[in-house]
Amino acid sequence: MQKHRGFPSRLPGTDMQFTIRRANVKEGASKIVRRERFRDRKVLDRKADTAFMAALWAQFGEEEFERGNLDAGRLSWLIGREVVPVADNWDPASYETLFRIDLAKAKVAFPEVFAEDAEDFFEGEDDEDWD
Repeated sequence: MQKHRGFPSRLPGTDMQFTIRRANVKEGASKIVRRERFRDRKVLDRKADTAFMAALWAQFGEEEFERGNLDAGRLSWLIGREVVPVADNWDPASYETLFRIDLAKAKVAFPEVFAEDAEDFFEGEDDEDWD
């Protein structure tokens, strides 16, 4: 499992995780399942989605990226919309699956991430890199 060094492990001040520490060797990777985002979601949930997209954009930009240690639950809120698999026949339970950001959809869903004066969700956050 690839570890994305420098990627924030969670939304600062919360327990909403963005990465996992180690691979699940017994059961394998958690399956990514598309989750619907309804308008009545909690403000904190929406902020976590926005911060996760900001972290993805800062780390990978328009490049393809491997799932690696990115949290399946958090990816599930974006999959099939703002984050899409590179291959048509992708494995939702693989750490090696390649993804990319669908920039057009991401800019519509998260305009604040791509604005010139975009908020830095992780400013001053000194997140230790765990093994």
